[in-house]
Amino acid sequence: MLTPLEIENKKFSKQMVNGYNVEEVDEFLDLLTVDYEKVYKEMSDAKGKVDELNESLEHYRSIENTLQSTLMMAQSTAEEVKNIARQQAEQIINDAQANAKKALEQVEQEAVIKRKELDDIQKQFDIYKAKMESLLISQLELLKEINKE
Repeated sequence: MLTPLEIENKKFSKQMVNGYNVEEVDEFLDLLTVDYEKVYKEMSDAKGKVDELNESLEHYRSIENTLQSTLMMAQSTAEEVKNIARQQAEQIINDAQANAKKALEQVEQEAVIKRKELDDIQKQFDIYKAKMESLLISQLELLKEINKE
């Protein structure tokens, strides 16, 4: 692409016969140079703007990639936390069930022991009652014998 300076410095060879008017060509070149300068500057500014926008686009793409990575990591972490929480909940439930089963077994063992103690006491009471009855009968017999004499 030609620069405005190249247009301005362009010289044409002069012909004597049917040649162009030098002043008209110079005036036209001056007008062309001014317009071309504007277009050249606008194009240069537009290229700068495009470069700037491309840099911004790359920056935002980088941010987007970072956000996507972060989001995926957050989702992964959330799933991991849910799984850990689920495992902990299951472990707590299993521990509670095991503790409840153990406590129930202890209560059942204590109940068996208490029943056995109760049976033993009942037997002792029956034995005591029988001895007392026997003692009373023997005492009554003794009193009857004393009364006979």
